[in-house]
Amino acid sequence: MSKFNKDGANGSVIDDLPHALLPFLQSQSQNTLTRLYQRPSACLSIFRLLPPLDRQIVMNLLWLESPVPAVTMSAWVTREGKKIYDATLLNLSRLHILPNPSVRLSLNGTFKTSLRQAITGGGTIGSFGTAAPKDDKHQPATVETLDAYAVERWETILHYMVSSGTGQLPTKPSPGVLFLLQRSGLMSTVHGSALQITSAGFQFLLHSPHDQLWQLLLQYLYMAEEREMDLVEILSFLFMLSTMELGREYSVESLSGTQKAMLEDLRDYGLIWQRRASSRRFSPTRLATTLTSSLPPLPTSTSSGAGTQDQGFVILETNYRLYAYTDNPLQTAVLNLFVTLKYRFPNLVVGSITRDSVRKALANGITADQIISYLSTHAHPQMRKNKPLIPVTVQDQIRLWELERNRLKSEEGYLYTAFASQADYEYVLNYAKELNVVVWESPAKRCFFGTLEGHSNIRGFIERRTGGQA
Repeated sequence: MSKFNKDGANGSVIDDLPHALLPFLQSQSQNTLTRLYQRPSACLSIFRLLPPLDRQIVMNLLWLESPVPAVTMSAWVTREGKKIYDATLLNLSRLHILPNPSVRLSLNGTFKTSLRQAITGGGTIGSFGTAAPKDDKHQPATVETLDAYAVERWETILHYMVSSGTGQLPTKPSPGVLFLLQRSGLMSTVHGSALQITSAGFQFLLHSPHDQLWQLLLQYLYMAEEREMDLVEILSFLFMLSTMELGREYSVESLSGTQKAMLEDLRDYGLIWQRRASSRRFSPTRLATTLTSSLPPLPTSTSSGAGTQDQGFVILETNYRLYAYTDNPLQTAVLNLFVTLKYRFPNLVVGSITRDSVRKALANGITADQIISYLSTHAHPQMRKNKPLIPVTVQDQIRLWELERNRLKSEEGYLYTAFASQADYEYVLNYAKELNVVVWESPAKRCFFGTLEGHSNIRGFIERRTGGQA
């Protein structure tokens, strides 16, 4: 018998913006989605990710045996709501949930059957996971154990990101996690050195744990083809995990080959817990069971919980002095990326935003807007009484330090000079301008500088004009 999670079937993750997974699903072929819709757990999970109006239309059509003419349905829509209604039909059409919404409204037959089974029970065996038999030797892991494991694995990843390039040596994630961080653009190597956080990586730290997790999982999905893994099996397993019950053990034997290969990766991300790698049973953590839920993916009682971040912990004064009321090492490490820390107390960190600390952050690819955004996001409730929230003097100075660093900009390319005549110079220059590859020009010196990408075209043009004598 299938079950809803505690927040119910209507618990969408984001009501205002489409979930990050939906555009990825819309880019898949109809055959791929039809295979996916054969799993009731997948249909239930996708339904939960849909915006409210999408869910309402699906539920209105779910129990109808005959299609509704598009004209009839559109007659119920007000003029003000027509634009939103049309966008909803387009989204459902791209997901192949509504096959032909311009003529009639009727759910994809496979999707309808599976979602009905998910709601009423029954259907495909193992779609919601197969419970492992009781083990007399070992008790299942407690919820507290699973939460501690998920927090430890997740914070290992974030600690490594924020500590990169600082000379500290935090616990290193698995090679698979490091490869994923690099492929997703969150970290990169600079001149052959160790991995360092990028501007995208710092922006990643501003997001909620739920958004962070899906950003990594999306990159994991994009890598499925090159790893010769079945995309449908990957998605099915993730959706299956999102419908499982926290604190229960499930059997590995019912999983497909692709899903069994995923176990090692998901252990590294903190989504599942196993007593040992060869164990025939596994338990999903809170990170997994909340994948398609509105519940927090990490326990709020821990130092990394959402509670502290939602309340805010940073106070910034007009003299650039910063007070952070936190004992979370991860939050302290993030502040250390752009703040000169001076004092640390049991529940308080004191520092200053200085020219050197901001320049260090800029050198790591962090922008002034990202620094200001972080300070705004994590501002203490006391600061939120201020208008503007962040002192204008501090905002302006951070941006001035960025402009100061960006006065000179280097770009690779080629310098074209030593033209035989002014006519030759202008002829080649005009051709380069048509290609939009001219960075700098000097008519007095008969030379100009072109981009690296435009060199082959310019060189070929000169060779054709000079008969191969360039």
